[in-house]
Amino acid sequence: MRKYSFLTKMTLFGCILCTLPVIFIGFFSYMKFSKEIQKQVNSEQLQILTQMNSNVEQTLQTVNHALDQLNNSTVMSEVLRRPFTEQDFILYKDLRKEISNTQSFYTNLEDVVIVNLKQNWMLKNSGFYRLDEYLHHSQISNQMMLPNATSWVLNPSLWFYSEEKANASTCPYTISLVQKLPTQDLDKYGLAIANISSCNMPGILDYTPRESETVMILDDQDRVIYHNDPSMIGRYAINTGFIKNPAIFDKPSDQFQTEVDGKKYTATYLRSSYNNWIYMSIISIDSLTKESVKIRNSTILVSIIIVLLFMTVAWISSRRMYTPIRRMIKQIPVKDDSFGGARQNEFDLIGSIMQDLSLSKSRLEQETHRHFQQARDFFLMKLFQGTMRRKDLTEKTEQLGFSDKLDGWKVMSVITVQIDTLEDTSYEKDDLDLLLFAISNIAEETIPAGFRLPPVSIDQTLVILVGQEERHSEEYTRWIYSLTESLQQMIQNILKLKISIGISLPFNDLKHTSIAYREGLEALKHRIHLGVGVIIHYANMNAGKHQLNLDYPWLTESEMFDAIRLADEAKAVESFEHLMQTIFKHEMSPQEYQVPMMRLLNNLLIMIQEAGIRLNQLNPGGESYYEELNKLHLGKEIEEWFLSRLILPLLQIFRERLDSQYQSISETVLDRIHKEFDTELTIEQCAADLHYNANYLSSVFRKETGQTFSDYLTSFRMTMAKKWLIETDMPIKDIAQRLQYQPQNFNRFFRKHVSMTPGQYRESFRKNQS
Repeated sequence: MRKYSFLTKMTLFGCILCTLPVIFIGFFSYMKFSKEIQKQVNSEQLQILTQMNSNVEQTLQTVNHALDQLNNSTVMSEVLRRPFTEQDFILYKDLRKEISNTQSFYTNLEDVVIVNLKQNWMLKNSGFYRLDEYLHHSQISNQMMLPNATSWVLNPSLWFYSEEKANASTCPYTISLVQKLPTQDLDKYGLAIANISSCNMPGILDYTPRESETVMILDDQDRVIYHNDPSMIGRYAINTGFIKNPAIFDKPSDQFQTEVDGKKYTATYLRSSYNNWIYMSIISIDSLTKESVKIRNSTILVSIIIVLLFMTVAWISSRRMYTPIRRMIKQIPVKDDSFGGARQNEFDLIGSIMQDLSLSKSRLEQETHRHFQQARDFFLMKLFQGTMRRKDLTEKTEQLGFSDKLDGWKVMSVITVQIDTLEDTSYEKDDLDLLLFAISNIAEETIPAGFRLPPVSIDQTLVILVGQEERHSEEYTRWIYSLTESLQQMIQNILKLKISIGISLPFNDLKHTSIAYREGLEALKHRIHLGVGVIIHYANMNAGKHQLNLDYPWLTESEMFDAIRLADEAKAVESFEHLMQTIFKHEMSPQEYQVPMMRLLNNLLIMIQEAGIRLNQLNPGGESYYEELNKLHLGKEIEEWFLSRLILPLLQIFRERLDSQYQSISETVLDRIHKEFDTELTIEQCAADLHYNANYLSSVFRKETGQTFSDYLTSFRMTMAKKWLIETDMPIKDIAQRLQYQPQNFNRFFRKHVSMTPGQYRESFRKNQS
């Protein structure tokens, strides 16, 4: 009774001890929960702000680096030193190319603007301008008053895109990197301005604010560069409502509380050491603490339920527990007083003994089974590879329990199983070992144990030795075909895999197993012309058939090479498929198929070398093309390899070369329009002078500019008409005739493009000037 009372008391005491911490947590946790949540959120937000700062600084430094390369280029130096007019087309082309490279270096750059105050010109994406004729030239010129040679500033988008109204209305502000030019001279008279749209900031930050959270970025002038509400961009910090005094940002990072319309907020900020921008996250305190009240109430309720449940279960179970435990202990050969002390109880004693017994038994069984499987697999591998003496064969088959089965077999064969392809399946190359293990299990279930030895995997091939008592060749052949067909069908149904099976010649001496293994592998090589999902018997390979000498289809190959050089993908792929069909329609041995494949590869490599293409452009750091080709066993795999590794990459390279040629042609036509816009210029005239077909030249121009030749010429003439209406007193009739228009047609065209007549346009401009 003493032990029974001790067990009951200890159980109840333990339950009480377990529930006391729960009660304590439930009672006191809510008192500090709000503050802890706030601290945790502040810490998390500081980490988020650090990440946002890192993302933005990486972007800004990338833009700065790209602009530095542009400003230090020889083209920029030459442009700044000499007068730059519309006649300097080659220099203009080179500068536009440098600017295009700069924007390609960083794709978020919306525009790069180059200004020369001394020479009075400005260049940007939309074209070349005389600075004093540009609408916002004074605002742009004032950027020279910035204190530093390189500055990040927030500017209205209208300054740069007043001519492109769609861009200006989309995003009202632009973040500009302003660098004074020349970079190496003390006398600065030029500007290089790289513009990033403020609308792109969410993508650069790569962060979605939580509910009730406000995220903003302030520049070094305390202006809002980014805000959840886009309408706040461009305002000063004190106008946001959250910041009463900008002097609060006196530390590199900190937290503070603020109040807006009677609602309290906690704010976390981080100052950038790169450009003094301030990153802020502001969250409502109510949204942080509303969950703590729910957690407090839930914790108290759960604590009370746990206390009551533990006490009830402990009282009932302890009253019934000890009798069966005592009976169990009596069955264990241990003295009764060995567990009567205060330091050891019945549960520990029973548990430790049972656990030791169970673990010992499991370890012994696992080790025995593992060693037996390893020994069996090692024996089978040596058997198939032919590295065992006959004496060792007899001894090992008896030790592994194979001797009775092998003695009953009068005829045997080796079956080799390989996975054909993983295409159109849910598997990947990394799954091959697991798939072979699954196929091995299916083989063990499909082939009765009395007719096979355990399957073994050798070099991605599953190898099985099968046999039976039947000596009759026809019966045995039908049996083994039925066996392999069942195995193939079962794998297809379960794993949705296409496999091929090679069957060796029958034999009756176990010593010939290695020869049969090589016969099975040789049979599988004929998949190169038979295709996938086949069962190949070594006895049927080339039986009674003469080999054909292949007439290599050099004419089809030549057509394919010509299509590749012209970047005609459809024609190149069609010629390649026809070439492969011509080769694979002949039945040859796998070795004979290597000759045309290697010839095609050699000819492709020669064409690559003659075209001046380096192999590392197509195969950076890869293994030899010849080694890759030798690893392929299926005709479909070989076709896909040639397409993906050589033909399609070559087409891409030649297509890029042709695109470069298209750009040069379109720039020549643009220069012609800019110089001869006041003549009867036509696309046919340009095509004749450039020795191109007019339709071809028209398609190239449209592809590169996005406009037809006539639309671009009309647009440029309207631009020159507006310029002459504003800057000269030339009669409208003379302007129309000079631009190759009849006066009535000129009025109609001008009104269509500008929404007012030429006279109204001239009068409107003069009124604005006065």
